[in-house]
Amino acid sequence: MKFAKAFAVAALAVATFGATAVVAQQDPIADRKALMKSTGKSMGAVGNMVKGKAPFDLATAKESFATFQDVAAKMPALFPPDSKTGGETTAAPKIWESMDDFKAKFVKFAADAKAAEASVTDLDSLKAALGMVGKNCGGCHETYRVKKS
Repeated sequence: MKFAKAFAVAALAVATFGATAVVAQQDPIADRKALMKSTGKSMGAVGNMVKGKAPFDLATAKESFATFQDVAAKMPALFPPDSKTGGETTAAPKIWESMDDFKAKFVKFAADAKAAEASVTDLDSLKAALGMVGKNCGGCHETYRVKKS
């Protein structure tokens, strides 16, 4: 009897986890918007330091570059073919036409963010690193984002 109860509990846990995983992947548009929002928040934090609107804070700078790496790792999986439209997406059709290049841009973004995280020690090094990392954002958005009117 104990075995049957343990098996039932284990089966329920597996079913619950499986359902949770499916639910989490059912709205890739919302997921990628949330990741972009976290990128924007982090970019704003380091951007404000560079602009002199906030004091330099090494921990915040490193955290921002870590966020960029995390986003770059997660983002490519959030563009399945059934997410081309809906949810007020600004993803350009070119993403699905050039998926290899699109994914490569995230690999470069992650590598540049990792290098930046390692190199930043003060405001001057942050300025240099942010310029390098920021080019990734603009390069991808120019090609792979539809601008809202």
